[in-house]
Amino acid sequence: MSMPPERPGFPAHSLSSEAMISACRERDFAQIFKLAKRAGMYNATIATLVNMTQSRVGEIMSGKREIGKMDVIERVADGLRIPGHMLGLARREWEGPEPIVPARQEGGSPYAPADPVLSLPGPDLDSILAVAAGPKLSPSTVRALHSSIEDYWRRDDEHGGETLRPAVVGQLRYVVELIKEAGEGEYRRHLYEVAAELARLTGWTYFDARQYSQARTYFTEALQLAKVVDDRPFMANVLSCMSLQATYEDRPADAVALSTAAQDSARWRGGTPRVMAMLSMREAFAHATMTNQSATHAALAEAHKQFGRISATDDDPSWVTYFDEAKLIVDTGIARGRLGEADAAEPLVANALRRAHPGNQRGRAFHSFWLARIQLQRGNLDEACDTAAGALRYASAVDSERVTGHLREFHQQLTPYRKEPAAVDFETQLRATLR
Repeated sequence: MSMPPERPGFPAHSLSSEAMISACRERDFAQIFKLAKRAGMYNATIATLVNMTQSRVGEIMSGKREIGKMDVIERVADGLRIPGHMLGLARREWEGPEPIVPARQEGGSPYAPADPVLSLPGPDLDSILAVAAGPKLSPSTVRALHSSIEDYWRRDDEHGGETLRPAVVGQLRYVVELIKEAGEGEYRRHLYEVAAELARLTGWTYFDARQYSQARTYFTEALQLAKVVDDRPFMANVLSCMSLQATYEDRPADAVALSTAAQDSARWRGGTPRVMAMLSMREAFAHATMTNQSATHAALAEAHKQFGRISATDDDPSWVTYFDEAKLIVDTGIARGRLGEADAAEPLVANALRRAHPGNQRGRAFHSFWLARIQLQRGNLDEACDTAAGALRYASAVDSERVTGHLREFHQQLTPYRKEPAAVDFETQLRATLR
């Protein structure tokens, strides 16, 4: 009997290429489709395999469209036979079972320790066992999930999100499986809220790594999950994250639009004063990026007005509790620093930096950078370089491309002073820290 022809997909040598590994890690589907074409697949073939139209495949290749939905990403993995782990997915059904580790050959030492990695169960087994056991949902289950998210955020502040991301994504998939198994009711709503927060956190880790396309994918996923349970304040929170990202991508008009959309969404369900203060501050950042002084000051005034309305009886969501008085002050200083109002900005940022939590390494690095930049605006070169050196020390403890990018930006601002001793010393420290 003749065997059926093997379904086409990426050959092994293409999957193992550096270009393919990099494209999958970034979920750069334009590059993945181009590599598929280079491997001998026509647009029509790709379209058939991934269940898309040829025109959409062409738009993705040209960068006019992106792939963000998880079900479409899974279709691409299955259609082009890309192993799940390469795209951050669970092991695909067509990959078959996990390979069996061969027994130790004769002659090997009976006392040699087993490889701890090979002896651990895979993540798929953990998921299968969890789902097979059934969703034993209770108030303690929900509390445990929220507690783990709080811990993730704390560790993200202290160390950055690069190494944290696999655990967060794994828990996101686990919660999504629980949602599929859970019946209608309050627990299902709580699970959607947890999944939305995990998706937002994943997007944030990509944003902090300046991997903006991936960040948008997960921010969009978070919006969709929150929309299912009509959690308008949380949708506003995600939109505010997207607004901040737009400022980094030099899309200030989009940043303004996203920040105002966030405020509209929060008002729909009566966002608390703390929520509205945080969202107004994001609008101020967006306007400050365009150096629109009047609009920036209007948004800052609104942020301070809303913050003044905060009451101990407010039912603030947990994700906004970080926005305290110190955060209000430092963000005001940063916004005014962006406008070039260095005299007013410096005491605000310096005061908040003194009050910052010692465990928040990324925050201290970020705020030190802004203080150094403001001091440089005021012509205090030695003081600015000393502050920036402090930012370097904080940055060395956290994996954040966003922070290191700012420090390189400060180094560029030192160009007119390159021969000055303070600038030379900072450059030496920068090269030693970020090599």
